[in-house]
Amino acid sequence: MVYVTRREVFSSAHRLLNPALSDEENYELYDKCFSPNYHGHNYVLEVVVAGDIDPRTGYVIDLKHLKDIMKKNVIGKMDHRNLNTDVDFLQGINPTAENLAVAIWNQLVSHIPQGKLYSVKIYETENNYAEYKGE
Repeated sequence: MVYVTRREVFSSAHRLLNPALSDEENYELYDKCFSPNYHGHNYVLEVVVAGDIDPRTGYVIDLKHLKDIMKKNVIGKMDHRNLNTDVDFLQGINPTAENLAVAIWNQLVSHIPQGKLYSVKIYETENNYAEYKGE
């Protein structure tokens, strides 16, 4: 089994909040991430595909093709957008790094033509990230 990774960077704004909680509870839970004016991140997305090497191509998956899949299904929808209001597949989802990892997985999993989607890792900062490996 070989694991190949494609890395993409995008910038987005978001606000963390749980509408079932009061403003005071949200502020206590999310602190400055609850700001009503939103805040932004330069996210780093790493998508890992696992599989056997195709003897004809030498690839698990053509990374150019994986890049195109990521751009069409994720990056193009999230880059320079407000994650709370502008992204169709995030409607009703609190855009924490954890929730983003799962939502991005769901956007990609059915579009991987060779190998198998192994993991989605989303860095919110250089020190904080969430990783999802499916259910």
